[in-house]
Amino acid sequence: MSLSASFLDRIDALYRRFMQHDAQQSDRIKRYRNIEPDSAQYIAMLIRIQQSKKILEIGTSTGYSTLWMANAAQVTGGSVTTVEIDASRTEQAKNYAKAFELDHLIDFWVGDAKDFIADHPQQYDLILLDAERHAYLSYWAQLPQLLNPKGGVLIVDNVISHAAEVKSFIDEVKKDQRFMTTTLALGAGLFVITAKS
Repeated sequence: MSLSASFLDRIDALYRRFMQHDAQQSDRIKRYRNIEPDSAQYIAMLIRIQQSKKILEIGTSTGYSTLWMANAAQVTGGSVTTVEIDASRTEQAKNYAKAFELDHLIDFWVGDAKDFIADHPQQYDLILLDAERHAYLSYWAQLPQLLNPKGGVLIVDNVISHAAEVKSFIDEVKKDQRFMTTTLALGAGLFVITAKS
């Protein structure tokens, strides 16, 4: 299924369902906390522009952003690896991927993202980081080695909506002379990182 009217209608309906669920949860951990549609569409567009082949998502939740990225990967001949610590959410995401006929493009990995980053040294063209924000700084020690040095892009969500929680992480990245960065006022705020050379 390409970026058709059918896909857009179905993904919009799914997002509204996720938002209704979140509105009923007082505990933030029980919320799905999916990425905003504007941000998801931007990332899907970037995958097409970049012709990304290897795509990594850290923080699957129920798979809303995963579906957007897999839809774009269909066009580029790529694939998505998505990491989630909550097995029940991964099962939900798998079911949605099957329903959208995108499951063959997605490798679901259940476990701690820190373990995945340490144990999977391959490089990715695009990485979306949308997980527990307190862990980002510890990820940064090894995340750069996962990024394709020739045009690879790392995108971090929620950097405007939760600016205080990601400040130390962003400060650390900005000090790293290997990378250039920018913040986009899309959705909850996207922090974009790429190598200078």
